[in-house]
Amino acid sequence: MEYTRLGETGLEVSRLALGCLNFGSGQPWMMNDREASVELARSALDAGVNFLDTANAYSRGESESIVGEAIEGYDREELVLATKVYFDMGDGPNKGGLSRKHVFDQIRGSLDRLGTGYVDLYQIHRWDEHTPVEETLSALDALVEEGLVRYVGASTMAGWQFSKALHVADVENYERFVCMQPEYNLVDRHEEANLLPICADQGVGVVPWSPLAGGFLAGKYERGEAIPEGTRAADDEYTERRFTDENWRVLDVVRELAAEKDATPAQVSLAWLLHKDVVDAPIVGPRREDHLADNLGALDVSLTDDEMARLEEPIFPQWPVEGKD
Repeated sequence: MEYTRLGETGLEVSRLALGCLNFGSGQPWMMNDREASVELARSALDAGVNFLDTANAYSRGESESIVGEAIEGYDREELVLATKVYFDMGDGPNKGGLSRKHVFDQIRGSLDRLGTGYVDLYQIHRWDEHTPVEETLSALDALVEEGLVRYVGASTMAGWQFSKALHVADVENYERFVCMQPEYNLVDRHEEANLLPICADQGVGVVPWSPLAGGFLAGKYERGEAIPEGTRAADDEYTERRFTDENWRVLDVVRELAAEKDATPAQVSLAWLLHKDVVDAPIVGPRREDHLADNLGALDVSLTDDEMARLEEPIFPQWPVEGKD
């Protein structure tokens, strides 16, 4: 396993993070098997993955509980446990968002489910337009002071929102976000015109989610053919919306390079991310042992500058112009 520093911190994380969204139930594309989820997480840990990313909202805490069981017996000081807060954890008032109350309430629940006294990385899952960012940052800062959280991070927001949060943290001397979780992969490159330049300028670590675009970049779908049952796109419109002519052209190049390198499409797609200077650790979400082994194999795939350019050529990332297709 290879390791790197998260952003400009001293925290060492594996080059691939284990995403734990699939460790739960309620959707056909999830593992829906607690014992198998625990075993898969332990396989990743045994392979040297030390960075596990979950969230309180993943199956309403079930994912955190599975992660807590999986890490039993492992050296806690070597592990980097990351979870998130924002989405509703029940019906009624104060069950979601980033108010001081909700943040304080949810960290306790996450710690209980994870079976640990602290989390290494506590991330806001989304921007909360109803709560002043000063309130949220103050709450996160207090959790760090209390020793319940080591670092704070963020995920998925507009560039101006992230810039505002970093500025407020600097002005008020609050804990600063050390990393960002953006959606980033070969067919979803919009963050190259939004968050990634900010992260590069501010020394913020980048841990991309959906690095395989819901399995699209793993080559599990074919043009014009029925979507296989049990795959993400079979029950998720967001993944199916990636089936565009432009994206199929990207996948064509991915498959060509994979054949040339005796690699898999997933490995080439992950290797592209791993070769990006701004990226620290893509978050992979395997559901089977062979998926995990395939993902880990990406660490051995080398890409030249020309090959990187080939992969990027079909898409020019830019913000859509209002009124135009």
